[in-house]
Amino acid sequence: MRRHLAQLLALAVLALGTTVYAQTSGSTGGSTAGSTTSGSNSDLQNDRKDLRQDRRDRRRDRKDIHQDKRDLRHDRKDVREDKRDLKGDEKDLAKDRRDLREDRKEGDKADIAKDKADIKSDKKDIRADKKDLHEDRKDIHQDKKDLHHDRKDVRSDKRDIHHDRKDIRHDKHGK
Repeated sequence: MRRHLAQLLALAVLALGTTVYAQTSGSTGGSTAGSTTSGSNSDLQNDRKDLRQDRRDRRRDRKDIHQDKRDLRHDRKDVREDKRDLKGDEKDLAKDRRDLREDRKEGDKADIAKDKADIKSDKKDIRADKKDLHEDRKDIHQDKKDLHHDRKDVRSDKRDIHHDRKDIRHDKHGK
């Protein structure tokens, strides 16, 4: 009786081991014409999953590239506008200084005070325009860096897609 119990227990362990092995390798136990090796099915699924993920990444990176190009266009436009504003403010400053000299020659103290306030205001506007111009140039530099990194990511994703497609072909055909 003990011997029969031990043999039955050994048979149960072997059956359980075979079942677990068949489930982990992707085999169903019957004839599988589609599977080439035990691990290729999961490799193929993983490669296809990687391929989809790489394509998603490439699509996102291309969207980032377009957004960075759009940002660059807007920043360059802002720089042109800031240069235009700066030039206008410098003209106003020169005009106010000319008026101040003329008012000093005439001795009109009320106009002198008004012109001094205008000069102070123009200098403040010039400082603000220079600061805006500097910030826009920094934005341009940052957008160029972002664009460079996004293009680099797209190249990397294209390379990954190529490798994943090659792996899928290798897993399918066993080459």
